[in-house]
Amino acid sequence: MNIHEYQGKEILRKYGVAVPNGKVAYSVDEAVEAAEELGTDVSVVKAQIHAGGRGKAGGVKVAKNIDEVRTYADEILGKTLVTHQTGPEGKEVKRLLIEEGCDIKKEYYIGLVLDRATSKVTMMASEEGGTEIEEVAAKTPEKIFKEVIDPVTGLLPYQARRLAFNINIPNEYLSKAVKFMIGLYQVFIEKDCSIAEINPLVTTGDGDVLALDAKLNFDDNALFRQKDVVDFRDLDEEDEKEIEASKFDLSYVALDGNIGCMVNGAGLAMSTMDIIKHYDGEPANFLDVGGGATAEKVTAAFKIILSDENVKGIFVNIFGGIMKCDVIAEGVVQATKEVGLEIPLVVRLEGTNVDDGKEILANSGLDITPAESMADGAEKIVSLVK
Repeated sequence: MNIHEYQGKEILRKYGVAVPNGKVAYSVDEAVEAAEELGTDVSVVKAQIHAGGRGKAGGVKVAKNIDEVRTYADEILGKTLVTHQTGPEGKEVKRLLIEEGCDIKKEYYIGLVLDRATSKVTMMASEEGGTEIEEVAAKTPEKIFKEVIDPVTGLLPYQARRLAFNINIPNEYLSKAVKFMIGLYQVFIEKDCSIAEINPLVTTGDGDVLALDAKLNFDDNALFRQKDVVDFRDLDEEDEKEIEASKFDLSYVALDGNIGCMVNGAGLAMSTMDIIKHYDGEPANFLDVGGGATAEKVTAAFKIILSDENVKGIFVNIFGGIMKCDVIAEGVVQATKEVGLEIPLVVRLEGTNVDDGKEILANSGLDITPAESMADGAEKIVSLVK
């Protein structure tokens, strides 16, 4: 789950991680009022959307007086920002962060992720702050330093100091930088983050070390114990189909193709999309119904797939382990009847109770094309759609 920058900073502030003072605004008048309350000579007007690259897209402006705050707020609110993370459709700006300006001396990068290679949380740091970390990794990988963190001890002060030395943070900022890193790690662990990224981390002329920007993403599987984080969820920033899928514990991601996919298991779902591409088709979605799908869940999945007007055919690809093929078949028949399916449907079943499942489909009286293998099914649905 993603949250906005101002929400991330609110969490950081509670853990003693230094951030600039700021206020959220939903209108131009609220933006002006926030700037007046902050009372600083310089204010920053920042678009709040769930995407990076806002500055390059015109979503971050530095205002030197109240009139400029009003002008920039009016310009950004309601604007559709198109960044490298939003896709060509962009995202509409519905809220702003009005933040105090600061005397920036130097920008750095600090981030925390779970490293799958070590199965441990890793803190990354670079003195190339303000730049996309992927770009730094591609062009100057030697400028990225890492500390693998033992889950028993947590981030130790000497590790934080080593990172600070490696990215050339001046000695006078060292103690604050160490405090910042340890606090950020505490947020990552206690709030069940999947990513915690500060880009840029800045040193200021006032001697502070601040998170000028903050990106916090959270593990969906841990949200049951993070009620305060769930309260930050902004449904306006999410795809309507993905919101609906989450209500039924379906893993759904919308794509740009025209072949809807319903599969059990993330690996099989990705392989299904790959093989559709292999036969010159275009998947319309990633949809994993999981290992315990019911007929009701399958029906919900069909409805979500069909809510995408670009879908011209559906490929159901099920390997029954925990999942039983007869249950899936019953769900497919029920869903097909309920939604009045009028586009091609190809179903491949394999595994537990496969014969029963195939018999249910064959006796349904519905126009369902059976497939003997994943490749056979992909080839058939691509052909039928074309």
